[in-house]
Formats: sequence, structure tokens, C-alpha cells
Amino acid sequence: MNRKLPSGCFFGVSLKRYEIAGFILSESTYSPDTKIARHSNEHAYFCILLRGTYTERYSSKFRECKPSTVIFHPSDEVHANHFLNQGGRLFRLEIKHQWLNRFNECSVRLAEPLDCSGGLLTWLTTRLYREFCHTDKVSSLVIEGLALEIVASASRYSASNAERKPPRWLEQAKELLHAQFTENLVFTDIAEFFGVHPVHFARVFRKFYGCTMGEYVRRLRVESASRLLTTTDRPLADVAVTNGFSDQSHFSKTFKHSTGMTPAQFRATFRSS
Repeated sequence: MNRKLPSGCFFGVSLKRYEIAGFILSESTYSPDTKIARHSNEHAYFCILLRGTYTERYSSKFRECKPSTVIFHPSDEVHANHFLNQGGRLFRLEIKHQWLNRFNECSVRLAEPLDCSGGLLTWLTTRLYREFCHTDKVSSLVIEGLALEIVASASRYSASNAERKPPRWLEQAKELLHAQFTENLVFTDIAEFFGVHPVHFARVFRKFYGCTMGEYVRRLRVESASRLLTTTDRPLADVAVTNGFSDQSHFSKTFKHSTGMTPAQFRATFRSS
């Protein structure tokens, strides 16, 4: 049995709602151990988890969502949620049907669910949330612009994930990066380890992941640091060293370049009431 929720209607306790130019922004909180049965929503929407942890089942898949995770739910997608012992706090961006029709006319497709943690989507969605919390006379323009950037970024993200499967050696190299991203990795050593010429390695890596290996490692470090900033009170210097940065200054500069905020600003955003 599936319950379909109308526009702007979500479970949990609604804290704030703002509607502009075909977009609906809202924030909700959920009590510990809240379980939400299978349901769908009228509009497609993005959401970012600001606090807490929850699990979600959709189609035949399962995912665990932690702070700074961005999820996209297509319209009418059926899913069920379970907020764990800390409960949760969610910020959403709903997209009305007229915008989806315009996106389709421009060949911008948002038909499949996606989730990501860190990177451009998290940065854009966090900026949108900050604007939502502190609106002024020009906020409507800022919000519309950020919403469109989020849609464009998600469309590119989905398109890159839809490409043909990468070669096995590249998948293995990616697994190595995820396991050792805090260490001082040498590009040529990794290429040699997998028996691939460095030029070919670099070309294929960029084709499938849209960046250099160094940029990918930097992204992993920033994503890991983001999780520590939102879930712990560890000092910034400790977060920096734990994630492979040479010192706090290097960490702060890299983090701001990647997210548009300093580590302290990022932590404050996800800890704000």
C-alpha cells in the first residue's frame, strides 16, 4: 500500500516553508526512531540531511543517509524511511511540474533517483539552505538561480553515472583511492601498480569521473571532513590531520575552495537551530 502526499506535504514537524517561482523550499524535523511507511510525493524534490541519520528503501534498493547527503526523489517515486536514534532534520527543494516540463524541452532529464555526499551538489544545496534561513529583498533571485544550478548539476551527475561501465582496473583504482585517500598517493605509482600507462590512466579517469585523480582525492578528503564537522566536536586542526591535510590552514583554504564556506561556517550551518 502506497500513500501519495500532495504538494508541500511531508511527514515530520514543519519548521518553515518558502515558495517562489515554481520552487518550494521547506524544513522539517523528525523524532528519534520515526518510521515512515511507503509513500510518494506529487513533486520531484531534492533534500539534504542537516542533522541525524536515516535509512531509506526505494524500488528494490537501500541507502543510509548521513549529514550533508543530498538525495533526489523523482515525482511519484515510492520510498520508505526510518530515522534512527538521533532523529533527523531535513531541508527540501521541491520542483513544480512546469519547471520539469521546461527542463525536458532543454533535454535536462531528472527521471532517476540519485544520492551523493559532498561535492558540488552538497555545496549548492547548503548555500540554498543558508539563503532560505536568512532571506532578504533579493533572496528570490538568489534562490531561483541556486535551484537551477542544483538541477543542472544533478543532470550532469546522472548523465555521467549512466555512461558505460568503467574498466575493471579503473574500478580497482577507485577502490584504492577510497581506502587510502588520507595518504600521500603518487599518480605514476598507482598507474604502474595497475599496469596502465599514466597518460591512458589520466584520460580514462577523467572520462568516467570528470576530474583528475588529484581532484578526486581532494574531494574525498573534503567529504570525509564534512562528515566529521557535522557529526563531531573535534577541533579543526584534528579534522585536518585526520583527513590528510598538512595543517589547519591548508585544510581551511581547500575546504572553502570546494564548498564556498570555511570549515567553521559549514559546521555552524549544520549545527544551527
